[in-house]
Amino acid sequence: MMTASLRRLLSGLLIAGLSISFSAQAEVVPSVLFGDNAVLQQGRKVPVWGTAAEGEKVSVSFGEQKAETVAKDGKWMVWLDPMKADTTPKTLTITGSTNTVTSTNILVGEVWVCSGQSNMERKLPELVNKTNAVLSQKWKQDAAAANYPEIRHLTVPRTTATNPVTTLVSQWEICSPQTVTNFTAVGYYFGRDIHRDLNVPVGLIHSSWGGTPAEAWTRHEVLATNPIFTPILDRFTNAVATYATRLAKYQADEPKLLVDYTNAYAEADAQGRPNPLRPTPPPNPSEDPHTPSILFNGMINPLLPYAIRGVIWYQGESNSARAKEYHDLFPAMIGDWRAQWRQGDFPFLFVQIAPFKRMLPEIREAQLMTLGKVPNTAMAVTTDVGDFHDIHPIQKEPVGERLALAARALAYGELLEYSGPRYKSARTNGNSITISFDHAGMGLVAKGGPLKGFVLAGADKTFEPAKAEIQGKTVVVTAAGVSNPVAVRYAWENVPEVNLFNQAGLPASPFRTDEWETQTNPPTATPLPSHQASPGK
Repeated sequence: MMTASLRRLLSGLLIAGLSISFSAQAEVVPSVLFGDNAVLQQGRKVPVWGTAAEGEKVSVSFGEQKAETVAKDGKWMVWLDPMKADTTPKTLTITGSTNTVTSTNILVGEVWVCSGQSNMERKLPELVNKTNAVLSQKWKQDAAAANYPEIRHLTVPRTTATNPVTTLVSQWEICSPQTVTNFTAVGYYFGRDIHRDLNVPVGLIHSSWGGTPAEAWTRHEVLATNPIFTPILDRFTNAVATYATRLAKYQADEPKLLVDYTNAYAEADAQGRPNPLRPTPPPNPSEDPHTPSILFNGMINPLLPYAIRGVIWYQGESNSARAKEYHDLFPAMIGDWRAQWRQGDFPFLFVQIAPFKRMLPEIREAQLMTLGKVPNTAMAVTTDVGDFHDIHPIQKEPVGERLALAARALAYGELLEYSGPRYKSARTNGNSITISFDHAGMGLVAKGGPLKGFVLAGADKTFEPAKAEIQGKTVVVTAAGVSNPVAVRYAWENVPEVNLFNQAGLPASPFRTDEWETQTNPPTATPLPSHQASPGK
């Protein structure tokens, strides 16, 4: 039988438990995007949001501004009026009926999202290269000099989600020699140059995952409503349908696979060759970062609609074997990100894939074509900073600098040359073809000697090495044995040897004047394995 004292104790515990439950439900919780050391975007209305109990009154104050709202469906959002850049730290105070949350050292400046796959993911310590002592020392010096307290960086953790999520766990870091090693290297160099140029705070929101394709970063509705993307969803459907069978087969084969791996590892180690990859089970499609939309849901949706200036993007390696598909996929992804952010056609600046022995020229063409399809975009060309043997070229500073040039032109209206020469038109004149360029700037330059990388073809579609000469702001191309030329290609190789620049020191993008079916991207081409595109995977 329950005693009176025991009943009183249980009753007290029940009341206390209910009080704790109600208190927890009533607490106002802002998104971590508004935590200590955050940067808020200048010149735009700034949304501030979080969670609270239904009907909870929420008050937000920042500087001289104050806004109030009432939570609905467990969520709340207020809008702050546009502000000017401000280096004076301020406190953001968010108050509910039972608690107050204060975030300190908040600045107002420029906010950029840094996204893509492993070349965006790479950090400064990963740029140290044993074979290049000079550059390794340069990167160590850059890290030691990274004393920029007005540059802030937030890393979105690797997160897969089959449905859109709205929360994340992270925090803003202040740039210093001790913390910069956690930054995206490309993003750091980009942010450093923007900060130096504008002399305003810069916030970098880093959301990337090595080895991932663009469809993983694209919202499901975009893929489902356009028949062009049916093959993407069909591949996913097949992966789901066959997962159990593939997993069972791997489990049955695993003992032998591990024995073979152990032997191969020992042999490679003895001969000084790269170690083989350890066998792993097939990924579960519901958790695989290659699954369509799974990274948009987990790593982009939680950022919406944080006020930003724009996006820098370094991705495409994992779509290289499906470049024709990327012609439509990449512009669709950009357009939908803009639609979901609801901040207009903000600048979307991307990196053209660097030379590498397995990177096909078609993927660079797909990126180049995006410039003509999507407004307010720019592309950083990297033909001069690639690596035949490494998909992760170690020179990240030129990439960040070129993206920053594009931002200064597109986002901030500076009158400067921000792009290398870009193919504009071709004119045939007897046995030669004259190529005209946009972004020729003050003139074209053959860096380090005669122009290289041009080929010429007649109606037989057989390309021959060509002689190319700069004439003013054009290039005239001829080739022995091609008396009636109809097509020119430049840098049309996995690893082109090229040297066409403008006087601003920016390299020309690879291009072709023809629209013939190409042979370097056959239907059976194998995508780059994710483990080779993602360090540590």
